Amino acid sequence: MSWVMSINPWATLVVAGLLEVLWASGLKNVSLQRPLTSLGVLIALAASMILLWVATQRLPIGTAYAIWTGIGAVGAALVGIVVYGEPATAVRAVCILLIVAGIVGLKLFSGAH
Repeated sequence: MSWVMSINPWATLVVAGLLEVLWASGLKNVSLQRPLTSLGVLIALAASMILLWVATQRLPIGTAYAIWTGIGAVGAALVGIVVYGEPATAVRAVCILLIVAGIVGLKLFSGAH
């Protein structure tokens, strides 16, 4: 398991977060009539969780989990607006910016390098 310690935990966490956006956004298209889409969502979910686990081996769990969910929340909200035509209100934009500010703050003040 020494290979886990050689991977950049921040890059791993970003990729895990992007995969979370993929599977969370893909949930709208999961069905028995779309088995490949459903399988893709499951693969993205598993890969996201595995990469989150890898990142938590070197980052504080609270920081890693909050950043992972933050990337997923912001990304899913943006996909909802751009792809699914969900409302793009000023209040939603402010809330998304607050999540991004929290992610940046956690990264800056996590104590991990």
